[in-house]
Amino acid sequence: MPLLQIVMVLVVVGVLLWLVNRFIPMQGTIKSILNAVVVICVVLWLLNIFGLFSSFSRIHIGA
Repeated sequence: MPLLQIVMVLVVVGVLLWLVNRFIPMQGTIKSILNAVVVICVVLWLLNIFGLFSSFSRIHIGA
């Protein structure tokens, strides 16, 4: 995936998150949870894009 496309996706996600936070009335805790979920998903997506997330699949816990 080209770097320009990754930057464009990050900008679109950021603008959408800003629009939701700015114009949709909701409780502060729900906004915090929504922001955390979006940030975690974006970080996992970036790790997967750059090939760092696949290395976690080799880690086994337990038997």
